[in-house]
Amino acid sequence: MFGTVAAYPRWSWWMSLGLFLAVSLGGWTRVTAQTVETSPSIPSLRELVNRLPEAQDEEARRALLMHIAAGGDAATERVFAALERGALYVDRRSRTVVEGSRKGSRYLLTDVLTGEALGEAGRRDVRRIPVDNRLRAELRTVQALGALEARDPTVRQAAISTLLGSSDPEVHKAFERRRGVEPEAALRSSLDVALAIFALGGHDPKAFSAALNTLEGRSEENVRTALRQFSARSDVLESQQVRAQRLLERAENRLRWLARLEALFFGLSLGSVLLLSAVGLAITFGVMGVINMAHGELIMLGAYTTWALQQLLPTQPGIALLLAIPTAFFVAGGVGLALERGVIRFLYGRPLETLLATFGISLILQQLVRSLFSPLNRSVSSPEWLAGAWEIVPGLALTYNRLAILGFSLLVFAALLSLMKYTRFGLQVRAVAQNRAMARALGVRSQRVDALTFALGSGVAGIAGVALTQLTNVGPNLGQAYIIDSFLVVVFGGVGNLWGTLVAAFSLGIANKALEPMVGAVLAKILLLIALILFLQRRPQGLFPRRGRQEEQG
Repeated sequence: MFGTVAAYPRWSWWMSLGLFLAVSLGGWTRVTAQTVETSPSIPSLRELVNRLPEAQDEEARRALLMHIAAGGDAATERVFAALERGALYVDRRSRTVVEGSRKGSRYLLTDVLTGEALGEAGRRDVRRIPVDNRLRAELRTVQALGALEARDPTVRQAAISTLLGSSDPEVHKAFERRRGVEPEAALRSSLDVALAIFALGGHDPKAFSAALNTLEGRSEENVRTALRQFSARSDVLESQQVRAQRLLERAENRLRWLARLEALFFGLSLGSVLLLSAVGLAITFGVMGVINMAHGELIMLGAYTTWALQQLLPTQPGIALLLAIPTAFFVAGGVGLALERGVIRFLYGRPLETLLATFGISLILQQLVRSLFSPLNRSVSSPEWLAGAWEIVPGLALTYNRLAILGFSLLVFAALLSLMKYTRFGLQVRAVAQNRAMARALGVRSQRVDALTFALGSGVAGIAGVALTQLTNVGPNLGQAYIIDSFLVVVFGGVGNLWGTLVAAFSLGIANKALEPMVGAVLAKILLLIALILFLQRRPQGLFPRRGRQEEQG
C-alpha cells in the first residue's frame, strides 16, 4: 500500500491540497457571511440619538425614543430632559446631536450623553430639533414605555409604577407584551396588578372577577382608586360591586394599621435620639448632681465635628461619618473635661450656681460656633448605604438612616451598661453615686471619678450629635432643641439609672408620635409635659428610683 501511494506524482499531491483548501475556505466564507447576515449589529445609544433628526413623522420619532429609553440610565435621562426643554440641536459640522444653550448670538454645546463641554457654535452651525406640545406632553409616557424593555429590573419597576393607572390602550398592550416575557416574579406581580386595573375599567364581566381576585390584598393608591370607581359603576353586577367595596374597606383598614406601625417606628426612632442625647446627661447628673445646661452645646459640637470631617473627605461621606464617631467623642469629651476642671469642680453642692454657670457657657459655645462657622445651618450628606428606605410591604417603609440610628443608640447603650457593670471605673462610679463619703474612705479618688464621668457623659453627647446629622441640619441652635427633652427623660426614668433612661426615652418617643396625628405636634408635647408633671407628683423619683445609703438615710 505504501508503495502505491508513493507512486503518485508530486504535482498531484499539491493539486489535491489546493483543492481541499479552496473548498474549505469557500465553505467558511459562506458560513461567515451567513452569520453576519443573520446577526445584525445592535445600534449604540449615541447612534440612536443621532438618528433623531432623520425621524420626520410622529410614529418614527416615537419608536426611536422608545428604543432610546430602553437604556434606562443617566445618559438616557439627560437625552429626554434636554428634549423636553427643547435643548437638543444638530451640530452641522459633526452631524451629531448635542445639547445646546444660547449665549447671545452663539450656542454653548455639550455632549448630551456625558455632559462634556464641546465648545461654542454659531447660529448657522446648529439646527434645533423641534418638539411639538403633543410630543412634549407624552414624552414621559414614551420614556416609561421604552424603559419597560430595560435590562435593569429597578428601571422596569419604575416604568411600571409610572404607567400604572393609565387608560392608554397602548400602555395596556405594552403591559400584556411585557407580562409574557418578564423573568422577575415581583415585576410579573406588578404587571398583573396593572392589567387588573385595566380590566376593571373595561366592559367584560368575566374579566371583572379575575381582576378582583388579583387585587385582593392590595392597598396601593391606584388599586384603591380603581376599586372605588368600579364600586360606583351602574353597569356591573351588584355582587361584584359589593366585593369591590369589601376589598376597598380591607385595603383602607390595612393602611390604617400600617400607619400605626409606621408611627410606632417613628416613635422608636425619636426614642433612640432621646436616648443618645439623654444617656450622657443621666451619667453626669446621676453621679455628680450637676444640672449641665451646656449639654445641648456638646451635642452641637459633635454635629459640627461630623460636618468638618466631611469637608475634609468630601468624596467619602461614609468614611467621614465612621471617623466622626470616635472624633466627636474625644472632642466633646475634651471640652467636657475642661469644663469640669475649670468651672464645675468649684461649684459642687451649689446647684443654682452650677445651672447659671453652665447656661452662660452654653451661650459662649453658641457664639463661638457662630463666629467660626457662621450662623447658617450646614448640611451633612448621608452615605449611600443610609439613603433610601426598606419597603416591607406597600404602605410601610422604614428609612435606613433611622434604622441605623436605632441600632446605633442601642449599641452605645449596651457599651455604657457594660462599662458601668464590668469595669473597675464603672464600680468606682457606682460607689461614688451611692455614697461619696464611704467611697472616698475606701480610697476612691472621687474628684478624678467626677472629671472622667463628666468627660464620658460629654463624649456620649458628642456621639449623639453625629447621629443627629443624619436627621437634621447642623446649626448653632441644634442642642437647644434636645436639652429640655433630655432632662425630662432623665427625671422620668430615674436620676442616674441607665435602664430608666432607656425605658423613659422610648416611652416618651412612642407616646409623642402616637399623639401627633390626633392633636398635632405642639399640643402633643404639651399633653406629655402635663402627664409627666402629674406622674412626678405621685412618684418624684421616677420610674426606677436610685437605691443607695444616702437615699435610705434621707
